[in-house]
Amino acid sequence: MLSEYAAFSDCSKGREREEPQCDIRPVFQRDRDRIIHSKAFRRLKDKTQVFLTPNGDHYRTRMTHTLEVSQIARSIAKALRLNEDLTEAIALGHDLGHTPFGHAGERALARVCEGGFRHNEQSVRVVCLLEKNGMGLNLTREVIDGILNHQTSGHPSTLEGNVVRYSDKIAYYNHDIDDAVRGQIIREEDIPSDLTDYLGHSLKERLNTMVHDIVIESCDKGEIRMSAEMERAMADLRRYMFEQVYTNPAAKGEEYKAEGMVEYLFEHYKKKPEQLTDEYQKLLAKGEPLSAVVADYVAGMTDKYAVSKYMDLVIPKAWGVY
Repeated sequence: MLSEYAAFSDCSKGREREEPQCDIRPVFQRDRDRIIHSKAFRRLKDKTQVFLTPNGDHYRTRMTHTLEVSQIARSIAKALRLNEDLTEAIALGHDLGHTPFGHAGERALARVCEGGFRHNEQSVRVVCLLEKNGMGLNLTREVIDGILNHQTSGHPSTLEGNVVRYSDKIAYYNHDIDDAVRGQIIREEDIPSDLTDYLGHSLKERLNTMVHDIVIESCDKGEIRMSAEMERAMADLRRYMFEQVYTNPAAKGEEYKAEGMVEYLFEHYKKKPEQLTDEYQKLLAKGEPLSAVVADYVAGMTDKYAVSKYMDLVIPKAWGVY
């Protein structure tokens, strides 16, 4: 039933450590299951997507973003008869290495880490090393490749990886608009009419337009692509979002505080690595670089945990008896 361009499970490039095949689950389905059951995946529910500590239960988190990417990617993959298991595994794992406080945290770690910090590379480090007490999840090479190359500048080796790469953009542009409207940063009618006339006047319409464009342009072809018109519209939408949302003081005015917290935590644990938890002490004992291990610890924190650790280190504790 799969397209000739799909990635077939029985033709996988395999895992770093060979394992017996499961009698009921193909290799990419096993990878998806491993990601869902990982600690890093569970922590996504308490990590910022775009809006830092919003008041309200309906704003996206890194977890809900991941699920929306997965849903969009599976819809495209199914329409194109690609491997849905591989597509879903890549989508569910693509942001496992993201920092607390979203891209603010990533910017902070990029400044202080030796060699910089990139969340796609950290996601690979999570699945290859950090999970399961330093053993990693031992995923297939196709899933790891898709996770590493999910950003706009990436070049995944499978069509499924390219589906996730496009789906990530489709998801965050649309849910960021939805969250910004909910937060009264913009109004639906503020979006330029030339964009809404082409893409749609609601979240549902825009998702439908973008997904259909990719399916139509990519059907029975050995590549995943958008039409030239859609590429231009997406670029214009991205420019609008940066001008009106991603740099808006109402939504981003507190980010410098988050960046300061992340930088402080990194510098503190780099000076006092003995305070790292046991699993990170084991990484140091195995010869992993100090800067990388401290980044592993800080990047793995949820927003709440990072704030809690910062307060423990900075705020004086009450003492005495009444």
